[in-house]
Amino acid sequence: MSGLVKGFEPFYNGESRVLILGSFPSVKSREQSFYYGHPQNAFWRILATCFGEDKPLTVEEKKAFLERNKIALWDIVTECEIVGSRDETIKNFKVANLSEVLQNSSVSCILVNGGRAFTIFEKHYGGIEIPYFRLPSTSPANARRKDDEWYTALRRAFSGT
Repeated sequence: MSGLVKGFEPFYNGESRVLILGSFPSVKSREQSFYYGHPQNAFWRILATCFGEDKPLTVEEKKAFLERNKIALWDIVTECEIVGSRDETIKNFKVANLSEVLQNSSVSCILVNGGRAFTIFEKHYGGIEIPYFRLPSTSPANARRKDDEWYTALRRAFSGT
């Protein structure tokens, strides 16, 4: 793919307590026009398990799940050149202006999904006063992911410890 590709607007509301930041939407996500659209991405399964709910399947179910559980979603890259869904090919990118979400929500913790997202986040927001944590990518390409790291981080983020 050549040329700049735009990502999604942030998904949040005033009650969102935790912001989960990915790198950039995958091809499957872009086809569905919402985050974590690849059926093999572990993101929705992990969140559903953590919150004791059924895995949301449709975009509407996903949005309702996020609102119910006070989760905001966005990507650290809002526009870029990318080959397919491969984070390592992201170039000529624009970084998300997190102040929009942080000023208009109750976010008190940021969870960063994956290494590339974390590298970009730290370069641009490393001095942010809100606690943030790097988590292993939920991408199907990450076979080494440990779901327990996500469960622990989500519990901590929502308990405030």
